Amino acid sequence: MSKAKALIIGAGPAGLTAAHELATRTDIKPIIFEADTQVGGISRTVNYKGNRIDIGGHRFFSKSDRVMDWWAQILPLEAGAVEAGETITISYQNKSRDLSGASDGPDPDVTDEVMLVRSRVSRILFGRKFYDYPIKFAPKTFRNLGLARTLRIIGSYGKARLMPIRPEVTLRDFIINRFGRALYETFFKNYTEKVWGVPCREIPADWGAQRIKGVSITGLILHGIKKLRPRRGSISQKGVETSLIERFLYPKHGPGQLWEVVARKVQEAGGELHLGHRVIKVHHEAGRITAVDVLRDDGTVETHHGDLVFSSMPVQELIGGWQPEAPKPVREVSDGLSYRDFITVGVLLKRLTLGQGATAATLAERLPDNWIYVQEPDVKVGRLQLFNNWSPYLVADPETIWMGLEYFVNESDDFWQSADEDIIAFAVKELEQLGVSTPEDLLDAVVVRTKKAYPAYFGSYERFDVIRDYVMEFDNLYCVGRNGMHRYNNQDHSILTAMVAVDGIASGQDTRAETWAVNTEQDYHEGK
Repeated sequence: MSKAKALIIGAGPAGLTAAHELATRTDIKPIIFEADTQVGGISRTVNYKGNRIDIGGHRFFSKSDRVMDWWAQILPLEAGAVEAGETITISYQNKSRDLSGASDGPDPDVTDEVMLVRSRVSRILFGRKFYDYPIKFAPKTFRNLGLARTLRIIGSYGKARLMPIRPEVTLRDFIINRFGRALYETFFKNYTEKVWGVPCREIPADWGAQRIKGVSITGLILHGIKKLRPRRGSISQKGVETSLIERFLYPKHGPGQLWEVVARKVQEAGGELHLGHRVIKVHHEAGRITAVDVLRDDGTVETHHGDLVFSSMPVQELIGGWQPEAPKPVREVSDGLSYRDFITVGVLLKRLTLGQGATAATLAERLPDNWIYVQEPDVKVGRLQLFNNWSPYLVADPETIWMGLEYFVNESDDFWQSADEDIIAFAVKELEQLGVSTPEDLLDAVVVRTKKAYPAYFGSYERFDVIRDYVMEFDNLYCVGRNGMHRYNNQDHSILTAMVAVDGIASGQDTRAETWAVNTEQDYHEGK
């Protein structure tokens, strides 16, 4: 009797996690179809002449011990990662495992398959001055803001607490109610509107509930007080909001490295991986998915039959390829879903003018940021990544600075459609305008485009339940991951959706409703 097969659409975090869990925990054979030529999805690492780009920046941190433990099993922690007297202990299903690895972990200078422990530093560039992210209520912050703006922020926060906006409908309402109008206009509005391309008053409050649900003025103050105490505990930082974490795990060669290892393990366990294979049709009959049509890079089309289907492809493309086609109300919602696309411009520099003229040798001291949020309204760039600070192994020449400029765009924009050399020239000009570097510092550059990087919470999203209820009618279809569920999930959330789905398959239960609930509860199903 032949093995049951699971057709997995997409080799991003959700798809590869599902394949790994199926291959190692069940008798089902995973067969992965990935349209790209490499694995990782938006968590891939792009290698340009030995300089590696982390698309969007991926901190390996989760409140889920299950995910933290899983990562550490895929890539062991580096030797000496733990400070004296500190332990890293992960507890899952009433079992604890010590991940401290103070002496017996791998040496990243000797081996590649290793997880680094990195410090998190993020700041905001506003008015050509740096502010800690999240905002710290410290003397430097108030000096940068000035007395008048500080008083406005305090006053508007008091007003927001006394007279909150009700009902809380938009993202603007959500942020003002928690931080006050003045702080919203200073540190939230411009950047958020760069990211999404629409005013905050047109974005539902759901976005805030997904991304900054636990952050508040009170939380920031309490976090600042806690930092005055000696450090103790573990890197899991379970009592800390995601936006406030201070350390995180990171693969030596970027996030894509971990997913390359997972893909290898899937194949070693008997699974299949097909790169350059785009799923274009999804066939169904009598409430089940029966087969998918796959377009290969050579232009040929193949039909593959399977017993289960995991989809992490954009929902719009899934429903668009439905055969027979979905009911009209479902198609209308699908067609109306919005996405935000993403461009990273990688620039290799001799030195910076920012950070007191930082060089690669002085970068960690003078400009220790992993990334910098650009709140300046006079430039298009939304964020700057300093890849040297994510991992020194991302940079081919340790005497150079490898930086990424992030632009949030739509495929229909002139900017997206511009020639690479024009985008690079634009980015170099913005770096000079911001006082980051001069054109003479540029050694090399590359443009990386990422489609549908961010599923948006506007357009027809308010009616997304129509799609969710419809796909739930097909008992062998599992929608997982960020694009597969049209939900702005972090990497760990995407991993958990796949894990929860396979939990149900392994136990003979239908856990798809629980899959849809991931990232709607504070503890990420920690107790389940």
